[in-house]
Amino acid sequence: MPYKVLILGASYGSLFGTKLAMAGHDVTLVCRRQTADLINDEGTEVRVRLKGEETHRAIRSRDLPGRIDAKTPEEVIATNYDLVCLAMQEPQYCAHEIWTLLIRIADAGIPSLSIMNMPPLAYLKRIPGLDCTKLDACYSNARVWDHFDPDLVSLCSPDPQAFRPPDEKANVLHVGLPTNFKAAVFGNEAANDKLRVLAADIDSVRLDGKDVPVKLRVFDSLFVPFAKWSMLLAGNYRCITEGAPISIRDAVHGDLDLSRRIYDAVTDLTRRLGADAADAVPFEKYAAAAENLLKPSSAARAVDAGAPFIERVDLLVHEIARSLGIANEDFMRIAETVNAQLANNNRQIA
Repeated sequence: MPYKVLILGASYGSLFGTKLAMAGHDVTLVCRRQTADLINDEGTEVRVRLKGEETHRAIRSRDLPGRIDAKTPEEVIATNYDLVCLAMQEPQYCAHEIWTLLIRIADAGIPSLSIMNMPPLAYLKRIPGLDCTKLDACYSNARVWDHFDPDLVSLCSPDPQAFRPPDEKANVLHVGLPTNFKAAVFGNEAANDKLRVLAADIDSVRLDGKDVPVKLRVFDSLFVPFAKWSMLLAGNYRCITEGAPISIRDAVHGDLDLSRRIYDAVTDLTRRLGADAADAVPFEKYAAAAENLLKPSSAARAVDAGAPFIERVDLLVHEIARSLGIANEDFMRIAETVNAQLANNNRQIA
């Protein structure tokens, strides 16, 4: 019997939704009215390149065994769904219509899998010994997560890279790097049973007899998704400068020794929280991948475009370190640079 999965966010979320629909599950994407009407009228299209092929395949929702539709937040009846995926940027959850939907989801006790770089505060409450009361300032509004049972919230590292082509409609997504989603287990075994069924079903999908990239991998460790933090601080957030944004490649390779120092310091921090060495990605592997990342990070592009708020994993890492008695000047400088640019954007708006 197929599961019904609600995904908050129709851009990046459409990648995970397409994988679920390819495996025969039904998906509802939550988005604005105009985008919802487009998806309901025309379906979605996700472009991904299969191993050994030179061009991307267009995978259209209308051709899949599972169904993909779209709704606005006000239209969603939370109790109709078996699982929720959170695939919006963290500041977006503060919007009234999204916040009230989150409350309905939490009150219904529906397992919620976050596909964000910024972990929901409810997830961090599952980390033994971490004082989450000191982390509120890292969130646009920490109260958004108050209703959630931490055991019913998990985190999935959004490692696959995808974007909406600027000259295409909002129902099209292009996958640039088809890596896997890496999810930590829930603190609830019934929820984990659902997660593992979805992972196995996605794994079994074939297209013209060929394996389809972008899998869902489930890990017992709570810290596997935190491996992305080292990459974000060594690369993504350092694309934000006092001047024009720089590419991830330039941020990492412009001063490789500094990048390694930051990367290793974040990895050491996650080890202090309880991560195992096996949870981390070696710096050399990340640095090699960064050679091909020729554009500024999405965070840097958002700041350059005047965004007043972005996800603040940089600030979260800095504050977690401080809560553990670690004074890291590199973390502080990154956070201060981002703070200054966002403050400037807010002054421009005012």
